[in-house]
Amino acid sequence: MILLAGADDDGLGDALEALGADVVRVEGTATKQSLVDAGIDDARALVLTEMDDASAIPVAKELRPELRVLTYSRDSLPEFARGQTDLAVDPALLAPDVVAEELLDSLAE
Repeated sequence: MILLAGADDDGLGDALEALGADVVRVEGTATKQSLVDAGIDDARALVLTEMDDASAIPVAKELRPELRVLTYSRDSLPEFARGQTDLAVDPALLAPDVVAEELLDSLAE
């Protein structure tokens, strides 16, 4: 399962679902409670599309250290979250279908 937090204006969630991924959208702001409510215990990856939610990255890693974290945003990833983020992608550089395929391939390894 992949958790997706933030607005999905670029359609990465849809691209993941089109490839058969089980995507659960985090309701509201990504907080410890909203991540738990969304099922982080069963998640293999967290995708953030808004850097306003970047504080959720260390929280998610604390809850589930093996979780893969991907940011898909035009905004810069804050310095404090860079060391815990596996991949940061600007939607202007890679289309959602390409990112979805790469993420799913990396989770299959």
